[in-house]
Amino acid sequence: MTKQIAVVTGAGAGIGRATVRMLASLGFDIALLGRNEERLADAVAELAEKHVRLLAIPVDVSDAKLLRAAAARVESELGPITVWINAAGQAAFGPAISLDAETIQRVTNVTYLGSVYGTQAALECMRRRGTGTIVNLGMSQVLRGLPMQSVNVAAHAAITAFCDSLRPEIRRLGDRIDITVVHLPSINTPRLGWSRNRTGHSLKPVGRIYEPEVAANAISHAIFGHHRELWVGAGGVLPSIAAVLAPGLRDRFLARFGFSRQFDKVPLDATSDTLTDSLPGAFAAHGPYEAVPYRDKGRPPLLLTAPLRLGLITGGAILAGLLLRHRR
Repeated sequence: MTKQIAVVTGAGAGIGRATVRMLASLGFDIALLGRNEERLADAVAELAEKHVRLLAIPVDVSDAKLLRAAAARVESELGPITVWINAAGQAAFGPAISLDAETIQRVTNVTYLGSVYGTQAALECMRRRGTGTIVNLGMSQVLRGLPMQSVNVAAHAAITAFCDSLRPEIRRLGDRIDITVVHLPSINTPRLGWSRNRTGHSLKPVGRIYEPEVAANAISHAIFGHHRELWVGAGGVLPSIAAVLAPGLRDRFLARFGFSRQFDKVPLDATSDTLTDSLPGAFAAHGPYEAVPYRDKGRPPLLLTAPLRLGLITGGAILAGLLLRHRR
């Protein structure tokens, strides 16, 4: 079997770092892309005993030309790219009216356009052979619509819409290239502490929190399972049902409780902001929060494919409708 070669953006920390570890354990040769050279070097040193080839390329994913050049270098030095994972992202928190144009543009450029440019760079390489897998990251339903996260939510919604439009184009061309979106809940990474914060409070993740290895496991399933979409955990099913049956009710709930649920009690550190410049230090995958590990009670947390999730949402909506009708 030909050696599989993966490209991971945002590979220096967080979900990208955990994904690199998991792919290395599976025998992939890996190109690590990211802004911070120190973190990339730390990730490469950590994987030295895995006996796989590693290539670290410092690059800002918001620059399409640099990403294409990085892809060409990977194919030249490692070989044909079989997997490309867009895990780089930026975030900003605060009321929409408090976010300046520069902040909105930067989050959009890195999170959304970085995924688009990465997908384009991957396709230029993969189409030469007609096969490959591209994985992009989306948001679990439980995180969608949260107040003070309008730019972040919009960027991930745009990624999902981009992939929906791209799939029929690929099918039309006859290529066997999979485009998968992995929808993630709150993940325990350092990213939240780096985000631009205009709320006046320190922040914490919303809902059930999972360790980054859980996200990496879902990404690995996406690579080998040829899935269209994957959801981590069942926590987003109930909000999905609420969005179908009573969207206004969820709006009222979030207006009342959605703000305080995102605030932490620790003092706000306004200096840790990586929107324009990367913070120094070899941060790894994990953040400071208690989270569900990769193995929860002897098994990985639940992964929902599109048919299973649709079945749960449909069944739940029907049951909820019958209960509401019975009460009347």
